[in-house]
Amino acid sequence: MVVWHLADVSLNPSVNALPGGGTLQDLTNGLGAWALIAALAGLLIGAAAWALGVHAQNFQQSMVGRRAVLVSGLAALLIGAAPPIINFFFHTGTNLH
Repeated sequence: MVVWHLADVSLNPSVNALPGGGTLQDLTNGLGAWALIAALAGLLIGAAAWALGVHAQNFQQSMVGRRAVLVSGLAALLIGAAPPIINFFFHTGTNLH
């Protein structure tokens, strides 16, 4: 059985490999900070709506507030876990042969 290798390629990601890589990293860090601030605001507003809905015995408002708290918490979890998730899949992909 003959296996043809036309070219062996490799990939070594580096932020400094292209001009503006540091700026792109700074932009990503800033977007992550804004996303976390939005998640915090959503959590606070959702908690307030949940509390007011429970106090006023408004089932729909309390459910919307509870959902906002859960979604905001999951968003913060995903924002924080995004780099390890991306790195996990990248490193898993580099181990494929």
